[in-house]
Amino acid sequence: MTQPTANLQAFFLDGTRGQRFCLLHTPPEGESVRGHLVYVHPFAEEMNASRRMAALNARALGQAGFAVLQLDLMGCGDSTGHFEEANWAAWVDDVTLARHWMAQRWPGPGWLWGLRAGCLLAAQVSRQAGTPANLLLWQPVLSGKQHLQQFLRLQMAGDIARGEPNRGTSRLMHLLEQGESVEVAGYSVSAALAQGLAQADLDKLPTGTRLISLELGSADTEPVSPALAAQLQRWQDAGCSALARVVPGAAFWQMQECPDSPAWVAASLQAVGAHPTGDGS
Repeated sequence: MTQPTANLQAFFLDGTRGQRFCLLHTPPEGESVRGHLVYVHPFAEEMNASRRMAALNARALGQAGFAVLQLDLMGCGDSTGHFEEANWAAWVDDVTLARHWMAQRWPGPGWLWGLRAGCLLAAQVSRQAGTPANLLLWQPVLSGKQHLQQFLRLQMAGDIARGEPNRGTSRLMHLLEQGESVEVAGYSVSAALAQGLAQADLDKLPTGTRLISLELGSADTEPVSPALAAQLQRWQDAGCSALARVVPGAAFWQMQECPDSPAWVAASLQAVGAHPTGDGS
């Protein structure tokens, strides 16, 4: 007998700054809902590269009894606006809107599931709410400032490859600090977006917040990186319940054509309390 499949619905959610494109995965017909998640996608091209793995995980979670909302932030994907119009505060508002929308419609525990810079957004939304949250963090960016600098280096590498004058990250940072936008790897980044990203981190979460962080490695028996281990200690010292583990796979947020990483799906199902096979037992 064929196992019932999760449902998928595409729609636009009305926000304060236009519409946000959404994909909603829900459990198969007749099955109870065990909880809900909002997926917070990564920054710039990492969003596009990771679409397949995000969809695979959302579908598996739906099959396991969870409602999962994949949201395109302002100026991203099929949502209203252009990337150069986006700013960090608007993205925080988008995630907050999605979180409330899901909580009003689906029972059970709610999670924010972030990937890379999406983890920084999830953390800021949790801080802003001021109440304990459940956070599933995939390969979290630990420092928004460092992530911005790494992104700006893409333009420096492009300048070198094209034989053009190297503007350097310090020059681009100066332009952003002066309130100007900069063009990096085909993305026009506003000063408001860059400044918000540069100030973002994963600290000062509400006491009682539960975090499960997954980090790429060659084997799940490896320890997490020193940087993530230090962040893990800071979460625990702040009264959060925090766990981190290494998960094998590929850096799917970096490459458009990348092998699937099923271990990440299995680890996510386990993190939210679902059986890896999705049968809910």
